[in-house]
Amino acid sequence: MGHFSISDLEQLSGIKAHTIRIWEQRYGILRPVRTATNIRTYCDDDLRRLLNVATLCNRGYRISQVAKLTEQELANAVVSCDDDAHNYCQQVNGLLAAMLEMNELQLTNLLNQAIQQAGFEQAILHVAYPFLQRIGVMWQTGTVNPAQEHLVTNLLRQKLMAATDALPPVQPANARRWVLFLPEGEMHELALLFMNYILRARGHHVLYLGQNLPVSELKAVCSAYQPYAALTVLTAVPERDEVQDFVNELHQICPDITLFLYGPLAQLNFKMPPNAVRLRLITDFIALAEGICACACDRKVELPTEAS
Repeated sequence: MGHFSISDLEQLSGIKAHTIRIWEQRYGILRPVRTATNIRTYCDDDLRRLLNVATLCNRGYRISQVAKLTEQELANAVVSCDDDAHNYCQQVNGLLAAMLEMNELQLTNLLNQAIQQAGFEQAILHVAYPFLQRIGVMWQTGTVNPAQEHLVTNLLRQKLMAATDALPPVQPANARRWVLFLPEGEMHELALLFMNYILRARGHHVLYLGQNLPVSELKAVCSAYQPYAALTVLTAVPERDEVQDFVNELHQICPDITLFLYGPLAQLNFKMPPNAVRLRLITDFIALAEGICACACDRKVELPTEAS
């Protein structure tokens, strides 16, 4: 069972703490437990109910109406809501509620609806990314368990791989070539999978090497494949005080190609090699993939600088 503060509920649901207190006091929407120091704490059921209440209120229901619904009536009303392709907050709330219930079928249906309505990339950017950010908040507070996180990660991984597999093949001889990999010990693959999709959808050729690759292996890869660039995502590996050494080693092994670095650890303050580019946002990468001609014969490319 999770233990949430009211500020946690505010971050996860998008409902202001002041509003949550009013709903609680006036309508009995939530039933927090008070600690010995009289601080409210909320459980998984409270969060799930708040997410469902927020969904209905966003669709025009009055809180006085919603407060009278049983748990089953509340869940049925949420499921029967007409879908809104651009109500991303509602879709994220629905995914969070389904995750807390370990409802794999509902998670899949909600993801499929978001993709069908908004398109694959927009669904990932505006629904999946905020969803994962909310899970990150829950992880920091110890209110999401590994099984829930694995369920979500594997469903999203499946969607990313299926969408990528459905793209038309790109011939390496006629395209910009990229090597995508995660460093040894790094297992957080979702961002790299999405970047793989972004490149392939725009006519680039990708040699996708995936998780947990010893950086020393790149020397032989670059010799055989002759890539235009290498891209990696630094989420949990290497250790913060070892990032500079990792980047220096990467530069020494691949001195003649462009190195793109993305992820939380890539944003740390360290000296960038001359052939390295720091990517701050996924939207920056999308603009980059569109701006760099996919055709291998076009060599007139201006790379973004640190200032940009």
